[in-house]
Amino acid sequence: MKAVIAIDSLKGSLSSMEAGYAAADGIRRVHGQDAEIIVRPLADGGEGTVEALVSGMNGIIQNVMVTGPLGTPVNCEYGIIESSHTAVIEMSGAAGITLVPDEKRNPLYTTTYGVGEVIKDAISKGCRRFIVGIGGSATNDGGIGMLQALGYGFLDKEGKQVPFGARGLEVLEEITDTYVLPELAECEFRVACDVTNILCGEEGCSAVFGPQKGATPSMIMQMDKWLEKYAALAEKKCTKVNANQAGTGAAGGLGFAFLSFTNAVLESGIKIVLEETSLEKYMENADIVITGEGRLDGQTAMGKAPVGVACLAKKHNIPVTAFAGSVTKEAIACNQNGIDAFFPILRGVTTLEDAMKPENAKANMADTVEQVFRLLNIRRK
Repeated sequence: MKAVIAIDSLKGSLSSMEAGYAAADGIRRVHGQDAEIIVRPLADGGEGTVEALVSGMNGIIQNVMVTGPLGTPVNCEYGIIESSHTAVIEMSGAAGITLVPDEKRNPLYTTTYGVGEVIKDAISKGCRRFIVGIGGSATNDGGIGMLQALGYGFLDKEGKQVPFGARGLEVLEEITDTYVLPELAECEFRVACDVTNILCGEEGCSAVFGPQKGATPSMIMQMDKWLEKYAALAEKKCTKVNANQAGTGAAGGLGFAFLSFTNAVLESGIKIVLEETSLEKYMENADIVITGEGRLDGQTAMGKAPVGVACLAKKHNIPVTAFAGSVTKEAIACNQNGIDAFFPILRGVTTLEDAMKPENAKANMADTVEQVFRLLNIRRK
């Protein structure tokens, strides 16, 4: 019996690897030590990506104090995979909306400067490859804060750096690269981006995402005009500017900044993780693949991490089963998207608080997987 396990984190309860090891425990109760069980990390480029890749790829967690979205210091955690000189960063750790209290949400003032500081720290530690998840931002500054931290000049008419936040775009007159970190030219960025919004217009970042970041209708109109002006200035400075490219509006225009000013590609988060972890290689000659997440629902079937795993498995005609903290009626769509069978791990009536306690979640995962594999074992006999 060879089983490959790749389960996304059960957020607030188990990390990806913890969930995987719990499932492995359930299999071993049935097949003993003869079973070949491979546990691999899984994430979709958003929350939990740093933890999953660092723990699953022998990485090292780093902590650095950076400028938070409100301009005050925050501690940002990121990971380094030393074997490939790769930094794994979640921009939300430096400029995320969860770092801003509801009453202080205002994209005119929130900055991505701290994201650049994290990148700068990783560069100083030898990293030249970057995996960056850009979901959950509190910003709409077009990524100029990040670029300022990396040495770009975003100057007003007096030649001074523009202020933090989208309001800096209003007074932007010139972009310079005199003091850009020279190492930046050696860096490659794989940016996890699962939105297709462009920089400006009705489908742009200001109109679509601005309201949840505290923008009023009048602010949205202003910021959209400022971003247009910014894109025009960037076009004079860089040869690869395209404000209409899908994803340029991600994270308040951070996608545009990466594509225009760095050696970056925007890709599906799950695609990046599956490739970086070489999951398909581990599936060779597997008898079964196990995946899952905190909640299986209709969104899962539309391309979330478990379905990404299932698609790989189906290339090799390997059966796939999924385990989740809970499942909805809409999760049945997963059966048409590579997941042959799925199971909730809850073992009885309980409160959400008790169900999410790590010790309970581990036991529930192991117990449920054990029973499924007992049935599979009968069929094998």
